[in-house]
Amino acid sequence: MLRLLHRVKIPAGCRRCMSTKTTVMGFGDGSHGALGLPGSIIGMGSDAYEPTPIPGLPPDVVSIAAGHFHSLAVTSEGDVWSWGRNKEGQLGRHPLSLREAWNEPKRVEGLNKVRVQAAFASGVISAAVGDDGSLWVWGSSKRGQLGLGKGITHAALPSKIETLPGEEIVKVSLGWGHALALGKNGSLFGWGYYADGRIGKIGRELEISPLESNSTKLRSREEFSAIEAAEKSVMEAIEKEKDMPIIWEPGSIEELDELKVADVACGLDHSLVLCRDGTLFSGGSNVYGQLGRANKDLGMQPVDIELHPLSIASGLGHSLAVCNDPSSEPTGDATSVVSWGWNQSSQLGREGPANIPNVVEGLADKTPVSVSAGRAHSLALTAKKEVWSWGSGRNGRLGLGSSADEAEPMLVEYLEGTEVIQAVAGLDHSLVLVAE
Repeated sequence: MLRLLHRVKIPAGCRRCMSTKTTVMGFGDGSHGALGLPGSIIGMGSDAYEPTPIPGLPPDVVSIAAGHFHSLAVTSEGDVWSWGRNKEGQLGRHPLSLREAWNEPKRVEGLNKVRVQAAFASGVISAAVGDDGSLWVWGSSKRGQLGLGKGITHAALPSKIETLPGEEIVKVSLGWGHALALGKNGSLFGWGYYADGRIGKIGRELEISPLESNSTKLRSREEFSAIEAAEKSVMEAIEKEKDMPIIWEPGSIEELDELKVADVACGLDHSLVLCRDGTLFSGGSNVYGQLGRANKDLGMQPVDIELHPLSIASGLGHSLAVCNDPSSEPTGDATSVVSWGWNQSSQLGREGPANIPNVVEGLADKTPVSVSAGRAHSLALTAKKEVWSWGSGRNGRLGLGSSADEAEPMLVEYLEGTEVIQAVAGLDHSLVLVAE
């Protein structure tokens, strides 16, 4: 999750590192090669329980992105590097590239004439924004997530979305089957699977998906006792969807036409949209309470949050926001992390009602500046360049040296003494960008 991007081409805090050597580190689940570690054979990879340097990357990485099972890095020269799962083509490599080499970081093909400013990743799609505001996508999705036109479900190499003429895109956020793109001028575009209003209203009536209609059934079953069982319920519901409502090309979101957008974040099947006036909207599935609002109407509706959001993040079923507390002393510029949604593995980092946005008390005096959320874990980067993690510790995804869950934020001590520029969570792994 990046900080606000009103007029920024690369993440705030990363611009100065263009003349500084950097190292990308990873921790968590390595079974798909997303950690880029030697000997990480697809399906048999090793996990990393502490931040571990990823070999083979250039020393001038300025930003990173973590998808569900793959990772991306952008260099100061505007190149994109990728590694991890490539079954859907999300690495941007030749279709016949060796499966055994997916875990090795390599430069994305097909972007030689594009100077990339930022890259973004989801489960099956990758995206890059050029210095001219152009948007490029690659991977596979039957849900229209590529945004390349009706019926186009696969792009082995980066392809430019041609239906955004005159728009300078600065950020993209990708869910499992939907996408949101933020323009430099505050405009917002959505495409892909639009059931439950996860991308708002774009020229069609909103529809409820089988996943949302099954929410009572899901809640009543005792499957939330395990992360795998909960995910299985979600995936089963998705597979049952027929005649999926899809927006095949980017369209303007009607509910927000008169507003200027500052930040966007897509979870698995929900979305958060932060406007420049501080209003936070949510849309999509509310199975876990991830919308954070009593209003049950479909589409983009205001979140019930008291503090002033500055930046946002969405996990599989939970939501995070860095907020300003104007009542803080003495300057009134202190920040807090607010969380809501799925909390089976303590990924909210707090007690209390899960569906109501509340402050994560363990970070109250840490001045968080950005947050990121995975399947069932959360990360926060502070003004002191420290990384705090909480939630599910399985596979070492918290970087704390164990597989134990943590109910409240814990300092990633391995990174003490380093200057962390960026921290991002994939589904089951995490990445940090460190200045040398």
